[in-house]
Amino acid sequence: MEVAARIGNIEPSRTTHFANLVAEMHAAGERVINLAIGEPHNPVAPEIISATQEALETGQTRYSAIPGLEPLRSELAAPLPYHQADNIIITNGSKQALFSIFQVICNPGDEVVIPIPCWVSFPEQVKLAGGHPIMVPTVNHQLDLAALETAVGPRCRAILINSPNNPTGAVYPQQDLEQVAALARERNLFVVSDEAYADFMYDNKPFNSLSRLANLADQLIVTGSFSKSFNMTGFRVGYAIGPQAVIRALTDLQSHLAGNVCTFAQHGALAALQYRRGPDRRMVAALQKKRDAAYQLVRNWSACIKPSGAFYLFPDISEKLQNGQTATDLAIKLLTQAKVAVMPGEAFGVDNHLRIAFAVSDEDLATGFERIGNLL
Repeated sequence: MEVAARIGNIEPSRTTHFANLVAEMHAAGERVINLAIGEPHNPVAPEIISATQEALETGQTRYSAIPGLEPLRSELAAPLPYHQADNIIITNGSKQALFSIFQVICNPGDEVVIPIPCWVSFPEQVKLAGGHPIMVPTVNHQLDLAALETAVGPRCRAILINSPNNPTGAVYPQQDLEQVAALARERNLFVVSDEAYADFMYDNKPFNSLSRLANLADQLIVTGSFSKSFNMTGFRVGYAIGPQAVIRALTDLQSHLAGNVCTFAQHGALAALQYRRGPDRRMVAALQKKRDAAYQLVRNWSACIKPSGAFYLFPDISEKLQNGQTATDLAIKLLTQAKVAVMPGEAFGVDNHLRIAFAVSDEDLATGFERIGNLL
């Protein structure tokens, strides 16, 4: 028996594939430096752990409201100028939020414009909704606004924006975001803005969000996550913010897909917002130092654009590839011979690049780059 064609038409996540390989090597007793996974190495704050434990101890273990706990949604809405709790749904990480968004906005054959390089799941999620991802190359990791406009055809339903960007760390300037918004208004499109890395901005640069534009509120859907900002990757708590009609549709879908997000994990997320509003400046400062150190090291063997946000480097390793070798070939060689895990650029829609995560311990960062340099 064969599985459904829509599953056969998608690519499995290469990030989880490499994570599984690393886990297998660790289980076999091999010491692998993991620079492939986008996960801060910092521990979860004690306040979050305590609130989660208290929720368990007081019986917050039963079904809860499908769109999420009202206090959590209200806390998320508090700093938003044009939204309230009814404009928010809590999801199982922002990955589920994005998957569900395309399910509710795309009809079969609709198109979604996606700048590349992009996160591995974006195009596959569009395909799973019956849509077609239209991949538009960037220029030096920045939006090519003319190319974006050209890519918007009669079947286009949405433009997807991810800033700070995974895998490049690029941050899009406000004027470019405003031009995207103008294009969306002119062509009656949704804008889906993945802001999972909003708290990770370097060099004192401000974070630019499309949510500040009042005249886009009826067309904008923002996704966010507690995974990165609060080191809560295993909690699986994310959210989507958007027009009430879209949130109602997402709630209807979630009622059949997952029901509520883990109730006691949501209490942990609420505590996260209550104990710290805004980015953890010490964590961001530490990551900026890691970025600077990693950037200097990577330039010893490859060209690389310095990232302004997130926690990835995306060097061009064209000159290091030999005899038809791909970035995937090199990533496998680094894993098996140097015992360092990185992600190949092909996973993000472009060739001849590697994604290197620097949100690791200083020791792992130094050792990992030393091993890479020695092999190259």
